[in-house]
Amino acid sequence: MSNELSVLGSGLPSYLKELDLDATTRALMGSGGTGGMKRISIKGGVWRMMVNGKEVAKNEDRAMNVVVVAAAPKVSRTFYAGTYSEGGDAKAPDCWSADGEVPDAKAVNPQASRCVDCAQNAKGSGQGDSRACRFSQRLAVVLANDIGGEVMQLTLPASSIFGAGEPGKWPLQTYAKMIGSKGVPITAVVTEMRFDTEAATPKIAFKPVRVLDAEEHEIAITQGTSDKALKAITMTVAETDKVPKLDAPVAKKATTVLKEETEEVIEEPVKRVAKKDEAPAPKKDISKILSDWDDA
Repeated sequence: MSNELSVLGSGLPSYLKELDLDATTRALMGSGGTGGMKRISIKGGVWRMMVNGKEVAKNEDRAMNVVVVAAAPKVSRTFYAGTYSEGGDAKAPDCWSADGEVPDAKAVNPQASRCVDCAQNAKGSGQGDSRACRFSQRLAVVLANDIGGEVMQLTLPASSIFGAGEPGKWPLQTYAKMIGSKGVPITAVVTEMRFDTEAATPKIAFKPVRVLDAEEHEIAITQGTSDKALKAITMTVAETDKVPKLDAPVAKKATTVLKEETEEVIEEPVKRVAKKDEAPAPKKDISKILSDWDDA
């Protein structure tokens, strides 16, 4: 097993031994109004700090360490009928879905009654073999060196969410599954986000750096339940960068980055339906499991 995971393999704080996975970790494992919003954009393969649609700072390092404090419970979708061009007039999508299953009731041009049946979800409906309807995942993150500081929104494209990856360079869902399979919530881990320099469009890979101590984790939990975190992970079809705000979806309040990065669209993940009478897995000794991680 990769050495990158050794940070979870020994010397875990005692508070993690009886800690269950939280909703944030489970959401990222694939289970089932932006006023003042601060967010991280990955446009152009650069970490850009944005406030109200304006870039206030940027970091050209390939990697950034954060703590994921909250995540949208479902992967969302957006569809634009027109062709996006860099520097062109920004606009809201024609169709969108906060849960990736059905178009929102306030979508201006819904394409189908269910996302799975939609022609825009078919391979080849976009450029090349891609899908015209794009996946994205919204996170609330804090900088690892300032866990009690600003909560920022990060919206990831499909290429940063799905796929197998490789040791030390996992997409989000695979990374979260690796963390969650050891009984450690992702909110208790400092995560490195690194640009994949071999990808044609901005693509992020993830790996663990270290486990938080108990005091740091308490701060992360507080941050993840804050109003700013809720706004960061909730999808509102509004203009983040000079697009007139539309009404919020009926089901949930929301906020997302609209049409900012051109992402590689990959195959939709297949959901595994658990058997009705399937019993939950027995709780294991987390310390022992993690100590054996590198020996696997």
